[in-house]
Amino acid sequence: MANTILVGAQWGDEGKGKIIDVLTEDADIVVRTQGGNNAGHTVFLGPKKYVLHLIPSGILRKKKVCVIGNGVVIDPVSLVGEIDGLLKLNIEVTPKNLLISETAHLVLPYHRELDAQREVLKGKNKIGTTKRGIGPAYGDKVSRVGLRLIDLINPERFAEKLKIRIKENNEILKAFGAKPLSFKQVHDAYRAAGDRLKPFITNTVVYLHHATERKAGILYEGAQGTFLDIDHGTYPYVTSSNTTSGGACTGSGVPPNKMDRVVGVLKAYTTRVGEGPLPTENAEISDLLHGMGREFGSTTGRARRCGWFDAVATRHATMVNGIDELAVTNIDGLDTVENIKVCIAYRVGTKQYDHIPNDVEVLAKCVPVYAEFAGWKTPTDKITKFKDFPAKTKAYLKAIADLTGAKLTIASVGPAREQTIFL
Repeated sequence: MANTILVGAQWGDEGKGKIIDVLTEDADIVVRTQGGNNAGHTVFLGPKKYVLHLIPSGILRKKKVCVIGNGVVIDPVSLVGEIDGLLKLNIEVTPKNLLISETAHLVLPYHRELDAQREVLKGKNKIGTTKRGIGPAYGDKVSRVGLRLIDLINPERFAEKLKIRIKENNEILKAFGAKPLSFKQVHDAYRAAGDRLKPFITNTVVYLHHATERKAGILYEGAQGTFLDIDHGTYPYVTSSNTTSGGACTGSGVPPNKMDRVVGVLKAYTTRVGEGPLPTENAEISDLLHGMGREFGSTTGRARRCGWFDAVATRHATMVNGIDELAVTNIDGLDTVENIKVCIAYRVGTKQYDHIPNDVEVLAKCVPVYAEFAGWKTPTDKITKFKDFPAKTKAYLKAIADLTGAKLTIASVGPAREQTIFL
């Protein structure tokens, strides 16, 4: 397998977990490179549903090695819980098939408290975070006061650094009117988690470098989506990491000249969770998808906001990620729609945009310019070959791929592995 970076080409929740699981069949190693347990990948294996938050989806396949890279922020207590949950489901998780970067930063309880308090303070201007402490943890990383896994497994150093951080953050929490944290409770819980995780913790950069030298097939698993990228997303309604393809290099320590291709995952329509502009948001399609039991967050359970396919956004995503190939998911979600709209441009007054404006206030005013396509009005979830799609489905998929500017290579008509069509 070529070394592959997989990214979300929309606002996250594009069905990356399923596509990663399918592509992992031909990979040797799967690497998670950014984000934290604010993200969730859902994979269906037969009747069983697996929701993963920090551990790469490759853990569900035998003889694959999963790596949590240096760019991820890790809540060690949650990670231990995730490992235990997989073990109860008879999924093998050992230091042979899961490696964790020693330089990944920790998410601590004060990060979660600060996350929640800041959202309350913002009121109607809230970002819509998961309140898992991801942003404050990345903030500490950039401020060079963060604690890392390499600290957690050094008991004396961890206690010394944690005391300082608890003392400082308790003063901040006091200013918010929140309860102070107990050093002992935090210390004991995290040290216990550290002891459990110690066998998994290693220098993953060196491991991945050697794997690259021996020509191992590596799949770099993205979390969230392009427009939640801290630099290239709809700021400030974004996450706190680089969700675009460049984040795979910084979050793993593998240089860009070792990457072979970028696969962009997108839905046959558009969704997002949280606040911020969504130009093609549409009540009709939202009601339809929610009524089908679709589009609820795998991490939070929140109903996702839904809209028509936004080719302006996906074309922009192709540009910033260097997307070579497209995987279109949830095609079957449109099976009952009679007339399907696709946004081909934005308009604000007399000005037209063919890219995402950086000014979020301008984006909020954007009115979609739509092209319309006839719906196929027939079930597609049992189709196994592209040639068997209705002509109108093929026309729609070709159009959104052409508008996005990359080659369509995967079409997905359901959550199961076998509901995946390779072109």
